[in-house]
Amino acid sequence: MINKRLLIKNLLAHNDESSFYDKKRQLNLHTKEGKAKFVKHICALSNANPNNNSYIVVGVEDHDNEITGTDFYDDSRIQNLVNAFLENPPRIQYENVPFPHLPKDRVVGLVTISPSGKTSYFKKNVYTIPAGSFFVRRGSNSIPVEDEMPPVPGNVQVIADIENNSRNSIEHTLDGVLDFINNRHKDMTAKYKVFKELFIVCWAGHKKVVRGKTYFYRVDIELINEQVKLFYSALDEVSITYDDDVFIITEYVALGLNDKTSYYPLEEVSIRFSDNGNYKIDSQLVFDPPQYNRKMLHHIYNANLALLAKLEKDVPLTDSEEKDMENLPSVFMICYLNGFTDAKVRLAEAKPLLKGYKDASVYVSFKEAMRVLRKMKYDRIT
Repeated sequence: MINKRLLIKNLLAHNDESSFYDKKRQLNLHTKEGKAKFVKHICALSNANPNNNSYIVVGVEDHDNEITGTDFYDDSRIQNLVNAFLENPPRIQYENVPFPHLPKDRVVGLVTISPSGKTSYFKKNVYTIPAGSFFVRRGSNSIPVEDEMPPVPGNVQVIADIENNSRNSIEHTLDGVLDFINNRHKDMTAKYKVFKELFIVCWAGHKKVVRGKTYFYRVDIELINEQVKLFYSALDEVSITYDDDVFIITEYVALGLNDKTSYYPLEEVSIRFSDNGNYKIDSQLVFDPPQYNRKMLHHIYNANLALLAKLEKDVPLTDSEEKDMENLPSVFMICYLNGFTDAKVRLAEAKPLLKGYKDASVYVSFKEAMRVLRKMKYDRIT
């Protein structure tokens, strides 16, 4: 079993990007340009490594390999994004890997690209990349190929050595459990569960009971064996259930207007463990957004647009308007889910204003709202 933290360290030990791995400070999948660049690198790495895994490490400075981390990115449907643009798409997996020196809300992203044995190429236009284009990795560059795929150097033995040197140990596992419970989450309710005498899942969060149902908020869940963060949220509530074979996380999102908030199930993630030492993660979006009176929403939407206009002009807000700012991201999300199609764009455009707002919780709410909308978008991509 590979310890993903060790794997990242071993990849970075090569210092420079190569034909089998790339590194990024962050991913930008909110724009066409960002999507095109990401899929291009996936295409190039896959074509350059038809017989072994290749990797992208996210949250690392390019010039000196400093691990600065990135936001937790929990969208397993990123595979759908690749499938939408590439013919013969490779299978990819995005994992969030915690590092001891990073804050709890920061991780290093690890994209694993599994070998497909087939040449990947763009099946439709995206940004400046025309349909039919294919790329290959040459050193640290993803370069276009004009005619036919050139021979690629073999990386099988190099990757095998790196992965073998990243195998887990009892010491790493025990240290991970103790660190999770005693150090990083000593102020929370923390638990662990062993599955199939091999896998250890640790989780922590603040517990509350609403109408007889137990929820956890500010939740952190990790698969300790692989040093992978399975779930992290600064706001949303989750419920946790498990038996001897499966661990189930049901995420809820709190939505409402005029201080009337209800919990709506958003996504159910199940991790099923097998006796043969394997596990499988399945995600199912179960979100049924609340519907409101359109006339009332139109009034609320315009009022929130006026708030953004004030921020843009640096006009001081009243006390009531400052309170309304706390709910602005969720209001825009509700409006979008009720047919205000431009609300999502306006919310995304407001990112610099919300990031610079004096109350940091407003920007946290923005990131949570965009995360929910991203889940819904990728779930619909076929």
